[in-house]
Amino acid sequence: MLNVAIEPEQSEISTSITKNWTPQAIECYKLNGNCSMCSIRQAHYTFDCQMPRVVEILKLINGEPEE
Repeated sequence: MLNVAIEPEQSEISTSITKNWTPQAIECYKLNGNCSMCSIRQAHYTFDCQMPRVVEILKLINGEPEE
């Protein structure tokens, strides 16, 4: 089992979205966290996206996503 230190602000991230690479996480990874190019940002949602932090956790736990 891999122990990952989570910063206090990351404690609000659901563990369910940090288990596997999702299409949205892969998009964020490929965009290198560039939110201005993200499909979620372009949809004008009213929440603060946590995906860049999720991607960092996924890389620690699962490694880089498969292409």
